[in-house]
Amino acid sequence: MDLEGWNRDNPIKKESWRTVLVLAYQSLGVVYGDLSTSPLYVYKSTFAEDIQHSESNEEIYGVLSFVFWTLTLIPLLKYVFIVLRADDNGEGGTFALYSLLCRYARVSTLPNCQLADEDLSEYRLDGLVSADKGICSSLRTTLEKHRILQKVLLALALIGTCMVIGDGVLTPAISVFSAVSGLELSMAKRQHQYVEVPVACVILVFLFALQHYGTHRVGFLFAPIVITWLLCISAIGVYNVFHWNPHVYQALSPYYMYKFLKKTQRGGWMSLGGILLCITGSEAMFADLGHFSQLSIKIAFTFFVYPSLILAYMGQAAYLSMHHNIESDYRIGFYVSVPEKIRWPVLAIAILAAVVGSQAVITGTFSIIKQCSALGCFPKVKIVHTSSKIHGQIYIPVINWTLMMLCLAVTIGFRNTKHISNASGLAVITVMLVTTCLMSIVIVICWHKNAFFAVAFIFFFGSIEALYFSASLIKFLEGAWVPVALSFIFLAIMYIWHYGTIQKYAFDYQNKVSINWLLGLGPNLGITRVQGIGLIHTELVSGIPAIFSHFVTNLPAFHQVLIFLCIKCVPVPHVRPEERFLVGRIGPKGYRLYRCIARYGYRDVHKDDVEFERDLVCSIAEFIRSEKVENSAREDLDEDERMTVVGTSSANLDGVRICEDEDFSEISNTLELEEGRSSPEVPRKRVRFLLPGSPRINTSAQEELQELMEAREAGMAFIFGHCYVRAKSGSSLIKRIVINYGYDFLRRNFRDPTYYVLSIPRASTLEVGMVYHV
Repeated sequence: MDLEGWNRDNPIKKESWRTVLVLAYQSLGVVYGDLSTSPLYVYKSTFAEDIQHSESNEEIYGVLSFVFWTLTLIPLLKYVFIVLRADDNGEGGTFALYSLLCRYARVSTLPNCQLADEDLSEYRLDGLVSADKGICSSLRTTLEKHRILQKVLLALALIGTCMVIGDGVLTPAISVFSAVSGLELSMAKRQHQYVEVPVACVILVFLFALQHYGTHRVGFLFAPIVITWLLCISAIGVYNVFHWNPHVYQALSPYYMYKFLKKTQRGGWMSLGGILLCITGSEAMFADLGHFSQLSIKIAFTFFVYPSLILAYMGQAAYLSMHHNIESDYRIGFYVSVPEKIRWPVLAIAILAAVVGSQAVITGTFSIIKQCSALGCFPKVKIVHTSSKIHGQIYIPVINWTLMMLCLAVTIGFRNTKHISNASGLAVITVMLVTTCLMSIVIVICWHKNAFFAVAFIFFFGSIEALYFSASLIKFLEGAWVPVALSFIFLAIMYIWHYGTIQKYAFDYQNKVSINWLLGLGPNLGITRVQGIGLIHTELVSGIPAIFSHFVTNLPAFHQVLIFLCIKCVPVPHVRPEERFLVGRIGPKGYRLYRCIARYGYRDVHKDDVEFERDLVCSIAEFIRSEKVENSAREDLDEDERMTVVGTSSANLDGVRICEDEDFSEISNTLELEEGRSSPEVPRKRVRFLLPGSPRINTSAQEELQELMEAREAGMAFIFGHCYVRAKSGSSLIKRIVINYGYDFLRRNFRDPTYYVLSIPRASTLEVGMVYHV
C-alpha cells in the first residue's frame, strides 16, 4: 500500500555531477519531447492565414524575433531561473504551487485536516514565524478569513488542471499530424489530404493502445530519440543559415518585432497565436520536476534544448527568406527547409519524436488526474501501476480511452494544423497564466519576499502571456473553442464531485455519534461480540460515524475488535512510511475500539496488496505496546491528543512485527507472544506478534495483544457505508440538480472511494446503506 520506488534518501536531492548529468540525459526523453517537436508546426501555423510571406522578409524576420525572445523570456527566464525554485519538497506543477499555499496560508479545502498533519516531515513552513509582519501576514490573513478567496484559488488551480487535460488531447493530435505532414512534399495536395489523416489516426491509436504496457519497457529509447531529433534539426538549421542566409542572426534584434507589428498590425497580432506554440511543453519542465532535479532540468534546457531550438528556427527562417515563390500556403512548414536527400529519414525521426512528446503529455495527464482524485477534486478511477520499480509510472484506462476518442475526433474533425494549433495555443497559454498568478502569491506568502517582486513578476510575465492569450482567444470560432469546451466539462465534473464530497463529509460530521452514547452501551456495546476484527471505513478523523450506530441497531452482533479506519490525503507530495499511521483509542481499554488514520500525499502511489492489512494490524499492536499507562488511564483526554504516530512494518523495524502461518518460524531473537487457546478441529491461519526484547510490557497490554492476535486469526471483515446522497428539502434548484443528478451520476459510474484504495475480497465485505440528506 506504500508508494513504490520512492525513497526520501534518494540521491536526487544531493547529487554528484555524474548523477546530475545522467538525470539531465534522462530528462531529455521525458520533459522535452513536446517542446522539441514545436519547430514542426510553428511557422506553418503562424503563416496559415493572418500574415503572408513577402519579398521584404519583414514578416519572417519578425516571427523569428518573436520566437527567439519568447523562448528566452518564458522557458529560460521564467521557468528555468524562477519557477523551478518553487518546488514542493521536490515536486512541481500546478498542484505543487496550490499545495504550498494550502500549508502556508491554511486555505486547504480538504475537510479532514488535523493539527497532527503539520508535524509531518514534509509539512515544513520555513521562516513563517519571522514573516508575521508586513504584506505577507496581511495577505495570508486575508486568504484565511475569506472563503470566497479560497474558492477562487481552488478554481484557478482547477482551471489550470483542466487545460493540462485539454493539452493531453491536443498535443498528440498536432504533434503526430505535423510529423506526418512531410508526406505532402512527395505527392499532390489532392492525394496527401486523403493519406495524411488516416496515417495520423493509425499512429494515434497505436500510441494510446501502448499505454497499457507502460513506458518503462521502451523508456530507455526516449532520450536517444529526442537527442537525435534535436541534433538533426539543429544541424539542418546550421546548414540552412550558412547556405541560404548567414545574416539571419540580425533578426534576433527586438527591433524586428516592432517592424513586424507596424507592418502587419491586426494580422500580426492574430498570428501571435501560432508563434506561442514555440513554447508548448515548457510547463513540463516544472510539472515533471519530481522525477528529476532542478539542476539537471536547467542544464538540459540551457545547454542543449534551447540552443538546438534557436538554431532550428533560424535555419527555417534563413531558408524561407530566400524562397518567396512557395507554391501554396500549406508548404510553408518544417519539411520544406529540409534538404530533399534526407527528407525521408528526417520524417521517420520526426514521427518517433512526436510519439515521445505525446507520450510525455499523456503520462502527465494521468499523473494530474491522480493528484486531483487524491485531493478530492475528481472521482476515484482505476489506476494501474505499470512498473514496480519506477515511481509515477501509472495508467488510467478510462482516461486513456477518453483521451484517444477526443484526440481522434479533433484530428478527423479539423483535418489541418491551423485549427488544432489555435486550440492547443489557448490551452498552453492558459496554464502558463495560472502558473504566473499562483507564483506571484507564492513569492509573497511562501518566499516572504517584498510585494514589489510579486507585482513585477506578474506584471512582466503576465503582460507577455496576456498578449498571447488575447491573440489565441480571438480565434475562438476557429478551433480555440475546443480547450474551452473540454475545460468546462472537466471543471464541471471536478466542481460537482468536490462539492458533493464536502457536503457528504459535513453530514457525517454533524451526525456523528457522541462518546457518551458509546459509554452508555457498556464494554459489550449492548450486543454480542463475535471473534474477529471489524474494520469500519469512515472519512471522519474524530468521533464515531453514524453508520456504526445504524449498524448496531439493526444487527445483534459485532466483532471483538473494532477499528475505525480513515484513509486521507494531506497537502504534501509524500508522507514517509514511518509517519504513515495515526493510531488512537476510542473509549476505555475494555471496549477494544481503535481509530487508525492512514495518511498519504497527493503524489504517493497506493499499492493494492495485502501488505496494508498487515501494516494496519501491526500499527494497532505497536500502539498497544508503546501506549503509556498514564495516558491510557486518562479517558477524558481529547482524542486527537492521544493519537500516536506509527510507521509501516517495513519502516518500523524496532516495533511489533506480525508473522502468519509458517513465517514465524523463520525469525528469532525476538519475544513471541504465545497463543493461549487452541481449536484443533477448526483449521485457521496461525498468527504471532513478534515483540522487541525491551522494554517489557505490562500484563494488561499482553492481554490486549493476545486478544488482537486471536481476532486476527479469526479473520477481518470490512464494513463500509453505501451512501445515497440527496439534497435536503428546501434546497435550491441548482443544488438539487448538482447533488441528486450530477453527484449521483458520478458516484454510480466511477469506482467506490474505498475499493480504489484497498484490495478487498468481496466475501469479507459488508455494506451499510444510508441516505444522506445534505
